[in-house]
Amino acid sequence: MKVILIGAGRLATNLGKALLEAGHDILQVYSRTMESASALATLAGGAPVTEIEKVRKDADVYIISVKDSVLPDLVQALCSGRSTKVFLHTAGSVNMDVFAGMALHYGVFYPMQSFSKEKTVSFHDIPCFVEANDDYARDVLMQLAQGLTTKIYQLSSEDRKYLHLSAVFACNFVNHCYAVSYDILKKHGIPFDVMLPLIDETARKVHVLTPQEAQTGPAVRYDQNVIRAQSSLLRDNPLLKDIYERMSMNIHRMSEEK
Repeated sequence: MKVILIGAGRLATNLGKALLEAGHDILQVYSRTMESASALATLAGGAPVTEIEKVRKDADVYIISVKDSVLPDLVQALCSGRSTKVFLHTAGSVNMDVFAGMALHYGVFYPMQSFSKEKTVSFHDIPCFVEANDDYARDVLMQLAQGLTTKIYQLSSEDRKYLHLSAVFACNFVNHCYAVSYDILKKHGIPFDVMLPLIDETARKVHVLTPQEAQTGPAVRYDQNVIRAQSSLLRDNPLLKDIYERMSMNIHRMSEEK
């Protein structure tokens, strides 16, 4: 299948390499900067391009992986003169209908994973959530998806918003807690490495237990002495102190509901 990648960020980089490995032909890589477009084109093939007007019109499918805020304007420019092609975006919280009125065949290919350019992620075990506006787009989308992963789920735009929200809690917020832990430890000369066995064991637990069942700590048993003492250690950072107290309150509330 002839593919053009619109965007050259972390997701597009991993997706481009996966599509090439699956046997697809990457014709072009579009990005706002030649440096980014060239970097991905070197890895996935195709020609780098920085002007949307120079994007070829003979691809089978155009896959858009850009910031949500620029997607609507980019879609309008991209679909012009290519309305019969298949257009897919990869955003978690953008409605499929961003293409409505500008393309005939369109959909969403949302791989739920945290990506980086430095580490290649195998798509084989990544859950990918798909949506299409018609049978033709669905056939193209499924052909692409089935060549990349065994875990494909049909999901509406409305439900995908909640999936994305859940991913923010499970990934972004958890990683932010790691960053907070890192800062606290650094200020007291303790290496963050000491946390890694605890982090790894907690992650392993939720493979066999529900998160509520795996929850431990002073908030679960509502140990007010420990909670007050730890909260007081954060008195110089009111925002973090408030987060600690609210998080502890919610952990205890959820433990009571089990």
